[in-house]
Amino acid sequence: MNELRIFCPATIANVTCGFDVLGLCLDNVGDEMVIRKTDKGEVSITRIEGQDLPLEAEKNVAGVSAMAMLKALGSKQGFEIEIYKKIKPGSGIGSSAASAAGAVFGINKLLGEPFTAKELLPFAMEGEKLASGALHADNVAPALLGGFSLVRSYEPLDVIKLHTPGALFAAVIHPQIEVKTADARSVLKHSVPLKKAIQQWGNMGGLVSGLYTEDYELIARSLHDVIIEPLRSLLIPKFDDVKRAALEAGALGGGISGSGPSIFALCKGQANAAEVAESMAGIYADAGIDFDVHVSGINPVGMRIIS
Repeated sequence: MNELRIFCPATIANVTCGFDVLGLCLDNVGDEMVIRKTDKGEVSITRIEGQDLPLEAEKNVAGVSAMAMLKALGSKQGFEIEIYKKIKPGSGIGSSAASAAGAVFGINKLLGEPFTAKELLPFAMEGEKLASGALHADNVAPALLGGFSLVRSYEPLDVIKLHTPGALFAAVIHPQIEVKTADARSVLKHSVPLKKAIQQWGNMGGLVSGLYTEDYELIARSLHDVIIEPLRSLLIPKFDDVKRAALEAGALGGGISGSGPSIFALCKGQANAAEVAESMAGIYADAGIDFDVHVSGINPVGMRIIS
C-alpha cells in the first residue's frame, strides 16, 4: 500500500468538567487526508483545500507531527500529504488535532503499523503544541482511539479509552467567529479555590461513572464546569442563552467545546439531539449570527481509511 485516503474526525475536548484530560470523537464531522509514499525523502504538503493554511511542513501541524514520528523511527521514507479541510480552524472541534492525528495515523498505516494508536499520541501532540503552544492530548486521543478518552497523566503519558453509552449523541453549534486556543488559554487562572476544585473532581468522577453504567441522569448531573466555563464563556456571544435553550429542549448538559467558540450538548438519542440542535440554532438565527450546526453520534473507532 503506497497511498490511502482517510477520514479525520472532529472532536470535543474537555467535555465540560474534564479540562485538558477528557475528550470525545464525533462520527460524521471531519476532514479528509490523502497520504502517499514518495522517493523524495521528506514530508511535503502538496495541497490544502477548504482553508488557508501553511503548505510548509514545519509550519503545519500535520507536517510537524509526521516529522516527529519519522524522526523517532529513524526513517528516511518520504511522504506527500493532501489535506481537505472541513473543520474550520479556531472552531473548537479539533481542527488541528484532526490534521495532526491524521498524518501520523496514515503514515503509520503505510509503514506497516510500527506504532500502536496510543504510541502515536506523543507525535500528534507535537502538532497540537504548534497550534496552541501546549502539549495536550484531549483532542488527538479521541481522534486516534475513538469514543471517550481520559488523559489520566501527562508525565508519563497515560491515556484510557472509556466506555461510550450507545444512545449518546452530540449537538454542536459553531458561531462564525474565531476563538484562538492561545487566546482562550490566556483568560484562565493558574490557581483555583479548593472548594471549586472539589466540585470539579466530583463532577469528573460522576461523569466517568455515568458513562460506564450508562446512567444518563448521572451524566446530566455531572456535566457542570465551575472553573473554566465561567471565564471562557465571556468570549462567546449568547453562550448562556444557547446553553439554556439546549437544556430546555431536553439536553443532558453541555458547554464549551474545547476552547470555543463551538458549544456542544450531549443528548440521549438522535431525535432529541436534533431537537436540541434546532433550539440552539434558533438563538443565533434570531441574533443574526451566522453558524454551522451538527448532530452526531459518538465515533467508536476514530480515524478510518476511506480508500
